[in-house]
Amino acid sequence: MKTQASTLNDDYDNPLITIEEDEEAHEDDLWFLPGPLEEEPDDLPPGPRAEPPDTAVVHDWAKAEGLHVARLACVAGRLGALDDRLLRGPEGWRHRLALIEAADLSWFAGDRVSSDRLALWISMRLSGAQDDPNALARVGWAVRRLTGGPGPNADLAAFLDRRDPENIEDSAERFEDRAGGWLDVVTAAAELHPITRACMGFHLWSLAGLGGHGDRIEAAVTASRIAASDGSGAVFAPLAMGGAGGLRVSGLPPERLARWLDGMNSAILTAMRTLDDIESWSKRAESIMAHLSGRTPTALRRVFKEWPLVSAPMAEAMTGASRAAVQRNLAWMEASGLIREVTGQGRFRMWHIDN
Repeated sequence: MKTQASTLNDDYDNPLITIEEDEEAHEDDLWFLPGPLEEEPDDLPPGPRAEPPDTAVVHDWAKAEGLHVARLACVAGRLGALDDRLLRGPEGWRHRLALIEAADLSWFAGDRVSSDRLALWISMRLSGAQDDPNALARVGWAVRRLTGGPGPNADLAAFLDRRDPENIEDSAERFEDRAGGWLDVVTAAAELHPITRACMGFHLWSLAGLGGHGDRIEAAVTASRIAASDGSGAVFAPLAMGGAGGLRVSGLPPERLARWLDGMNSAILTAMRTLDDIESWSKRAESIMAHLSGRTPTALRRVFKEWPLVSAPMAEAMTGASRAAVQRNLAWMEASGLIREVTGQGRFRMWHIDN
């Protein structure tokens, strides 16, 4: 009778028991392993298809536009009236509105560039020790884009004056790609009204990775150009004049569009009142100064129509008149009640029209 040890030795020495058979026997003991997969017929109904992200975003803003269609029509009508008035008016009106809008946007963005500092910077590149050069550069860019030039629809990166550096890391997303992605979403919303598209683009700005310290000014200027893209007189649609309540970022698309329309309506009315004041002052100044000879009075009237605030060096540089002639005419206009000095100091004085 063999012992257990001898039996094991015999099995070990038996050449008929192969390694493969031993493994198969071992697997048969593992009863808990799943069997071979069997293909099941696909009888389930197809599920809903996920919309592309761009389509879903546009759909949300299309529903918001449908909720506020009456209010949108009212604001679009007022913007059309402003466009027609600027088309028939002098070029200086557009420049003046652009300066006011840019200054108000700078306060909204936290740069707080006052109208007098902006006027000196744009006209003569003068700045004080307390002025932030980066803030002045941002608001100066805003003035240039609000007064003319190609819009953002052609090349957003060129419109923003922002380019990728020559050496960029492989893992970093290029700015031109981010700008192109944002522009693709706005272009995909071609069926929406330009005012709605402008609002949508403004609120998608940071999500597209276009942020930065000056991103709120850039986003607002870009949106204002898009909102007025159908016009021929107004280069931009006012957004910040009289307050920038429409630029607050919170809520769902219907809430954001409602605030946008209310803010734009208020800004357009402020712009129209500004043009009323300029037109009224121009007629009064022309009547009062009719007996004055020379070209300096006429040139000074034009400067005051284009600039919210005017200093003596500004007037001298922009009219080409001598300092004595400019100071003499400014003093005469102030004494006649046409302009008013607003700084209250002996040096670096500035004037604006007095209605």
